[in-house]
Amino acid sequence: MVHEPLIAELEAPRRLRRFGSGWYAGLFALLLGIAGLGLALALRFPGELATPDLVPVYQSSFFRPAVHLIVLASFALAMISLWLGRYRAMGLAALALALAASLIGTGAPGAGPAGRGGLFFGLDFFILNLALSGLMLAPLERLWPHIREQRLFRPEWQVDLAYFLISSMLVQVVAFVTFGPSRLVLAHSDGLAGVRAAVAALPFVVQVLAIMLFTDLLQYWLHRAFHRVPVLWRFHAIHHSARAMDWLAGSRLHFLEIAVVRGLTTLPMFTLGFAPEAVQAYVAIVYVHSALIHANLGGERDWWGHWIATPRYHHWHHASDSEAVDRNFAIHFPLIDKLFGTFHLPAGRWPSAYGIAEPMPPGWWRQFVHPWR
Repeated sequence: MVHEPLIAELEAPRRLRRFGSGWYAGLFALLLGIAGLGLALALRFPGELATPDLVPVYQSSFFRPAVHLIVLASFALAMISLWLGRYRAMGLAALALALAASLIGTGAPGAGPAGRGGLFFGLDFFILNLALSGLMLAPLERLWPHIREQRLFRPEWQVDLAYFLISSMLVQVVAFVTFGPSRLVLAHSDGLAGVRAAVAALPFVVQVLAIMLFTDLLQYWLHRAFHRVPVLWRFHAIHHSARAMDWLAGSRLHFLEIAVVRGLTTLPMFTLGFAPEAVQAYVAIVYVHSALIHANLGGERDWWGHWIATPRYHHWHHASDSEAVDRNFAIHFPLIDKLFGTFHLPAGRWPSAYGIAEPMPPGWWRQFVHPWR
């Protein structure tokens, strides 16, 4: 297949992709080419591919010049990669992406997504999401890795990237499903007006901590249910089927699990009167923290995981070791596991392996339909 040489070059052993070989130039050319093409498409077709919440960014004076700079940088790095010669598939792919972005252009100056109604696909949200997560966590995994020999493009990275892409592109659908239970409660809970006023009067930090505690308590029991109820485990097993842990592995979640867990765990923060700023702060915290606890990061102190969920604490939840089965369900506060007898964090030790014993088909679509078979 056409993409096989490209995949082979991305997955090249570390000893073959030293500085000066053209691998890094090809990689960054490819990433910038994907970003440039995606943003150009979002600007050309804002009603279908752009996220309305990003309207202020699109309408700023620097955005279009920044997209042009991204495309030019991709083109320049692709030429360097091709000149160095070893990783030609990466260089050619990046060059094609940069040329396609140039041909598509960025639409009329001053134009941008108008926040229209109807369905949109957040292509720009995927690019922003991937850039922020990757730039924040991928370098940390290289500087302080738990498993030093684990590569950025480790086995199964393609299926996890597919989960990341689809969940980002369907951000509008995910948000609609997530808010469904909360909308139902809000429509039939006028008697909670006093509670909402009292909650809204709390200090900002207290509100954020309260949201974290309420959602963690709800998610703890939902998480246990997804492990203990066979029909639910069939969906959750997909998340546990990852055999390598890094910041991208946390994206491997079946859509039904996302709908159930987010729809129910967000009930407290959307129905009890928490300030929008506190809700936004929590969303930012949980977004970063959920990627962090899956990351290939080491170097933490033993006591950290007794107070806050850390990579080593959560890695034990994903472990295939018999001692780790049905342990560490909390997302933020391990104290909840201690209260209910499911805490496990042996001093100084990490799991020996990850994954599940049962077979799991490869590929996003085959995993999506797997629980119903």
